Amino acid sequence: MTRKSLAEIAFMLVLTLVLAACGGGNDKGKDKVGEGEKGKDYGVKVIRIATGGTGGTYYPLGGDFANFIKKATGIETNAITSSASTENMELIKKGKAEIAFTQMDIATYAIEGTKMFKEKVDNIEGMGVLYPEAIQLVTTEKSGIHSVADLKGKNVSVGESESGTLANAEQILEMYGMSLDDVKASDLSFDDSMAGMQDGTIDAAFITATTPTGAVEGLAATDKVTIVPIDHDKIAALIKKYPYYSKETIKKGTYDAKNDIHTVAVQAMLVVNSDLSDDLVYEMTKAIYENTDKIGHEKGKQISAKHALDRMTIELHPGAKKYFDEKGISAETK
Repeated sequence: MTRKSLAEIAFMLVLTLVLAACGGGNDKGKDKVGEGEKGKDYGVKVIRIATGGTGGTYYPLGGDFANFIKKATGIETNAITSSASTENMELIKKGKAEIAFTQMDIATYAIEGTKMFKEKVDNIEGMGVLYPEAIQLVTTEKSGIHSVADLKGKNVSVGESESGTLANAEQILEMYGMSLDDVKASDLSFDDSMAGMQDGTIDAAFITATTPTGAVEGLAATDKVTIVPIDHDKIAALIKKYPYYSKETIKKGTYDAKNDIHTVAVQAMLVVNSDLSDDLVYEMTKAIYENTDKIGHEKGKQISAKHALDRMTIELHPGAKKYFDEKGISAETK
């Protein structure tokens, strides 16, 4: 072998070592920015996030969450449309979704097998709370309705059949010694409820959603909207009996309101299929709650790890618990 050949081999060996060192440095850099363990076998090939309709809040948030999770795990992740909370619990039950948006009260009913659930959904666990959804009792100034008690005998939209809004309406009426039999109840969507108030066939409507709600803003463009407050003692009684409720204030100026309006809210949250591995749920939880500043929707400002266990009424998945334990966050310290 010539001296020239030996020199060329030595040069190639040195070059190989340099390139290997550079590659190792890049991999470490990716770990530092929290991209997770790409290539690791988490036991699933696709992650489906059940959201809601394309015009709602859940769907755009789900799109952002899907991007965060895919980047962290390397697993193809998609936001899928649905009819929201109730259907989402069924999608988890049937193995057609791995993560789902829901109202916390709906998740509780699913686990218990009560209200709209004929059977228990026994494969869901909590991932984290997102933000409150206010129960808004919407009416117009011309209706003459100023309190929940005034609903007796009125035409009231109580939400679509088997919806979370319907359950909220029943429970609030209960606090006032009333039931659906005391009103002329209609099972209408938010948009149809507002249309009914515009044409005079509906006097008031229960709406459970983030504020301001687009459908209510649409009504406010043509009519003087009033949000009926819930009395403080009724709020206290409601929370005592149904712990997934919390106090909520609809701020002055919302729908041109002249004063703050006191009501209650249920938390929007994420649940996961309890069969998912602890490692995967840990990575997904971390990916979402450590990227809240990258959420495009305005609701992203209300989502934080600090409040992710607020009013949590269902059991946390061990993978999610591991993440919140590392952050020093628990239901007791919220």
